Amino acid sequence: QVQLLESGGGSVQFGGSLRLSCAASGRIFSINRVAWHRRAPGKQRELVAAITSGGSTNYSDSVKGRFTISRDNAKNKNTVYLQMNSLKPEDTAVYYCNARDEVNDAYWGQGTQVTVSS
Repeated sequence: QVQLLESGGGSVQFGGSLRLSCAASGRIFSINRVAWHRRAPGKQRELVAAITSGGSTNYSDSVKGRFTISRDNAKNKNTVYLQMNSLKPEDTAVYYCNARDEVNDAYWGQGTQVTVSS
């Protein structure tokens, strides 16, 4: 089992920045990929960014160039970050951390709200 805990959401104005954190615990050695998804009101869940255990990253077109996913694998720190810059009102959503393990089981955090005002 893997447990994920998100933090860092909040309210910012257009053009502002936030950094989300996803702290993993449990069988973290089994994690192959961590991703950030978001769900805006009335919309389907959207993949925002992902990072593999090898360090490869990918981003949705809507956030490319503005968001950066990274990880801290130092001892006792198993955290993935999502640095969000140049935020827009359309970035408003609940952001969820997702991890997939070696047998492709998926784990989800509880979500953190991001609100961007114009």
